[in-house]
Amino acid sequence: MTTIFIDTSAFVALLDKEDIQHTAAERIWHELLDGDNELVSNNYVLVEACSLIQRRYGMQILRTFQEEAIPFLQVGWIGPEQHESAVSAVLTANRRHLSLVDCASIETMRRLGIQTIFAFDPHFIELGFTSPE
Repeated sequence: MTTIFIDTSAFVALLDKEDIQHTAAERIWHELLDGDNELVSNNYVLVEACSLIQRRYGMQILRTFQEEAIPFLQVGWIGPEQHESAVSAVLTANRRHLSLVDCASIETMRRLGIQTIFAFDPHFIELGFTSPE
């Protein structure tokens, strides 16, 4: 079994039919669901994704996300220690486009030994993680 972390960028591409990555996101999502994979995310990603989906696409798409995507996930919860590590990482990195949520995701992946991420943000690949493609 392969464990794969799912990022907000994958969820948004999956739900937004006009997103440039939508076709790839749909293909990858279905391959992940059909394969022997454990899909993992964390509570920070889910808060970020829900907020973006609600604001950009409305309540019906948020409901679809809640009912058709979240049930397939194992959710890791960021506690105080992981939060402090993520804050430290984002401040140390000193990069405008590497967010606290991204650093919390990296912390979750490292803590759980996950090397593969379903995401369309290039910095995860730059940091040595692999894509399921």
